[in-house]
Amino acid sequence: MKQHNPLEHFELHPLIELKLLGIDISVNKAVIMMWIICILIPALFMFAVRGRRMIPNRLQSLVEISVEFLKNMVVENMGKEGLRFFPFIATLFFFILFCNLLGIIPGSYTVTSQIIVTALFAIIVFIISQIVGLMKHRLRYFKIFVPEGVPKFILPLIVPIEIVSMFARPLSLSVRLFANMTAGHTILIVFFSMAISLKYIGFIPFLVTVPLSGLELFIAFIQAYIFTILTCVYIGEAIKMH
Repeated sequence: MKQHNPLEHFELHPLIELKLLGIDISVNKAVIMMWIICILIPALFMFAVRGRRMIPNRLQSLVEISVEFLKNMVVENMGKEGLRFFPFIATLFFFILFCNLLGIIPGSYTVTSQIIVTALFAIIVFIISQIVGLMKHRLRYFKIFVPEGVPKFILPLIVPIEIVSMFARPLSLSVRLFANMTAGHTILIVFFSMAISLKYIGFIPFLVTVPLSGLELFIAFIQAYIFTILTCVYIGEAIKMH
């Protein structure tokens, strides 16, 4: 019997092959999922705020609580000046969250299990934080690589470490999200495959998937939160220079 590869789920194959000026822009499962998410998020918000009431229904309450939570996160880490970045932060949070959550549905695809996607998010965050720092502080922004109170004689050692640490941020940000989503879904796929292949005792691994699915839901939320709050921290550091 052919052995099932749990990582096969993460492989992408063109569903519609397209090329533009020699660049491959083929449509695959990940692209379709991103289209669905880009339609689903605004549709959900439009439906939630349609006919807003003084006493909100459950969906409206959930949306309002989520927005207020994100606003508080922005203000706490960036100050009131950071509210201009709120649309970006909210978009980033909800897009990652929906990618994570919809990927749990059997037959769907987890967009955030692709390192190219998470790396792109992280690079955008990194570029924005650097532009914000340079625009606000000009050349003084480079003082961020010189920690206060450090003796001058060890600066030649500290400054390169600070520079490497700064450029390592997008790497750690992207790998953290990618690794967590890939690992969780791989474990679920393994147990689902065992449930199918073991037949008579397949209910045992299937029962294990129930708490694992709950854990995966929690991870989906927590990873979206971690990515978003670190984004707020990085942009906040660029604004406040610390």
